Amino acid sequence: MTTALSELSLSDLKNLASKVTTETMSILSSDDIRSFYEIVKELDVRAETNKIEEYEPYRFQRKFHKDGATCNQRLLMAANQVGKSRGAACETTYHLTGQYPDWWEGARFSRPIIAWCCGATNEKTRDTVQKLLFGDPIDDEKFGTGFVPKKHMDIKRTVRKPGVPNAWQAVQVAHYTNGVFDGWSTCVLKAYEMGYKVFTSEQVDIVWLDEEPPENVMSQCLVRMTTTKGNMYMTFTPEEGMTAIVTQFMNNLKTGQSLTNATWDDAPHMTKKMQALILDKLPPHERDMRSKGLPMVGQGLIFPVREELIRCEPFKIPDYFAHICGLDIGAWNHHTAAVWIAHDRDTDTSYVYDCYKAQGQTPPIHAAALNARGEDITIIYPHDAEKGDRQTGKAVAQQYRELKCNMHYTHFTNPPAEGEKEGEGGNSVEAGLIDMHTRMETGRFKVFGHLTAWFEEYRFYHRKDGKVVRNNEDIMSATRYAAMSLRFAEPRRRGRMTQAIDYDCKFNPLEYRLSG
Repeated sequence: MTTALSELSLSDLKNLASKVTTETMSILSSDDIRSFYEIVKELDVRAETNKIEEYEPYRFQRKFHKDGATCNQRLLMAANQVGKSRGAACETTYHLTGQYPDWWEGARFSRPIIAWCCGATNEKTRDTVQKLLFGDPIDDEKFGTGFVPKKHMDIKRTVRKPGVPNAWQAVQVAHYTNGVFDGWSTCVLKAYEMGYKVFTSEQVDIVWLDEEPPENVMSQCLVRMTTTKGNMYMTFTPEEGMTAIVTQFMNNLKTGQSLTNATWDDAPHMTKKMQALILDKLPPHERDMRSKGLPMVGQGLIFPVREELIRCEPFKIPDYFAHICGLDIGAWNHHTAAVWIAHDRDTDTSYVYDCYKAQGQTPPIHAAALNARGEDITIIYPHDAEKGDRQTGKAVAQQYRELKCNMHYTHFTNPPAEGEKEGEGGNSVEAGLIDMHTRMETGRFKVFGHLTAWFEEYRFYHRKDGKVVRNNEDIMSATRYAAMSLRFAEPRRRGRMTQAIDYDCKFNPLEYRLSG
């Protein structure tokens, strides 16, 4: 019976167990009761030796995994205790075993791989990386109780690390492709303290760097993946501040790289009570770093305003609020972003209630997303959208007009000063940033709290050498276009109810827009 049960999925086992209640137990035969206890026993075994089946990634973890399909260098820079190492351990497990879940959209390997899993010291690698993957290192009986299922491992196919109690140097994992065993993947456990020279040997497919590595270690890892076209991912909280690695991913993100940020608010298990208890024990200068995964960029922040002052709960927007959309035009290797603002003219308060961000898509795809939010909302676009693109020679703004988007009659300009005509306000970025900052400080600029992508950019929006860093600021630019164009905002037309659609921008699909 147990052999048959071991072949069932976790959901099937739970479904069988749920059919037995206290009431039905009394009428079961002895054989049925015996079968029920075998199911419960099998569930207990699964809970200990097949934990990967229980992994249900949070939204930021799904995004991090998905980026692996197009980016071979990834950084998950996140708050403490949100599950960054857990997510990386689960991804590593999928690659080592070849057993990918149905929801998986990230990188895949259809053959056994070589993976390096690394930490700062041998002890930290053992206590975090090794424990997550293979089980508690202190107890040999716990081998196989990490995320790598025990059925994929053989204690004889492990190598102990000399001089480090209970630590493994390498572990082989059975790999399957389409359900057929095709060899053994090898997971090698390394530590930065061993020096960069231990990272100069073989070619590898996967590198997981848990905690921020030294630059020379990261460089060697990248070289090791040159011929394998492998995938490297880093998971850490930026405790060292604006290091070279953090600065590069924040200020100069290149093709093939991705940056994911996650705060306590992105991890449902971090309740407000838990957050408050931890924050009370932290020094003030560390709170943003620990709770939001932010390096201390200090005076470089463009909007040094606490999120709590601008964040608000989503609500149904009255039809008399004036609506406007700001659009930042991207390219094939650059994000296109849009932001929708509703303006309460009675209180002069602006509400960012929706946003969209996507890369590598054509104008028809972006146009569909824009129109889905409301074909009657005026879209403000930058001046470069009036230039012809390289392929068609037709202005980008005109392409969107032909796709039925409600584009403004001309490109964005700031509001004209007294005595100036419309269109003479210029394109000054600083004028818009000052206006937005003033609104934030005076409580007249609010953002719906579920717009994760908006807040991700907001946290990293900063200056370097006095200049705005033009990297990962697409949503911020779109917000500025909309915020400085409230004079063109109009109430929604009746009969234009729209349904929120979950595109790449991470917002809750609530019907919070009311248009009559």
